[in-house]
Amino acid sequence: MKKNLSTAALIAMLALPAAAADPLTAPIECRDCQVWNQAEPPVHIYGNSYYVGVVGLSSVLIVTRDGLILLDGDLPQSAPLIEKNIRTLGHQMREVKLILVSHEHFDHVGGIAALKRDSGARVLAGADAAKALGQGHPTEADPQYDKTGKFPFPKVAGVETVTDGQAITLGDVTVTAHRTPGHTPGGTSWSWSSCEKDRCLAMVYADSLTAMSTAAGYRFAPVADSFRASIAKVRGLPCDILVSTHPTVSGFWKKMEKGSFVDPEGCRELAAGAEAALERRLVEEAR
Repeated sequence: MKKNLSTAALIAMLALPAAAADPLTAPIECRDCQVWNQAEPPVHIYGNSYYVGVVGLSSVLIVTRDGLILLDGDLPQSAPLIEKNIRTLGHQMREVKLILVSHEHFDHVGGIAALKRDSGARVLAGADAAKALGQGHPTEADPQYDKTGKFPFPKVAGVETVTDGQAITLGDVTVTAHRTPGHTPGGTSWSWSSCEKDRCLAMVYADSLTAMSTAAGYRFAPVADSFRASIAKVRGLPCDILVSTHPTVSGFWKKMEKGSFVDPEGCRELAAGAEAALERRLVEEAR
């Protein structure tokens, strides 16, 4: 009897249609996406802070006594890898209470819709980033806006907006939003403190500061002053440990090989490079 039941069950299973692919994690294809999205085990950065992103795109987890804070969601296809890393650290997705956004490009917000669905977390972003998340693509003011709709990302409803200097507290951790537009209109960098025993360090998750555009005819000259102010803001932050939205920009993997992410010059060096690149771009635009 058991053999007959098992055979019948197998036939029934084979007769079922294949499970539909998850539309929120459907892969985006781009030149660098496959390289960026290579899986990487979670990395302990310092204290309550962990890297849970993929090889080329950062996502940072902060553990508090009242739940988890997640910064960025990378590509749509990154979401399952981020969730796996969170579970590897001994947590469940329902523990994620807040998802904080750096900027509104597909390679940093693509996975947020799935991560929000799977956790029930609140999503917080700068005003322009919140608008872009709601419509599923960058706004027209974005240097990488594409009117043909190239590289859309899953929409995220109900995103809460944050202002410059706003403090967001969960449990025993307070994360501060720093408005840093330039790379995108809604760019936001984030800072907090992580402690081990009696030593607390200033952590910074710095948004991209690259003067890069793909939109035809885009010029950074009209936003140069605000872009310079963003760079100056990152330069002036208390900054013992820096994580950038693309980890290689801040030498994350090299620092891991050395055994320490502590680098008090990290934010200043990032700002210096960004400032030089912006000035080169402005000279090119003036020709």
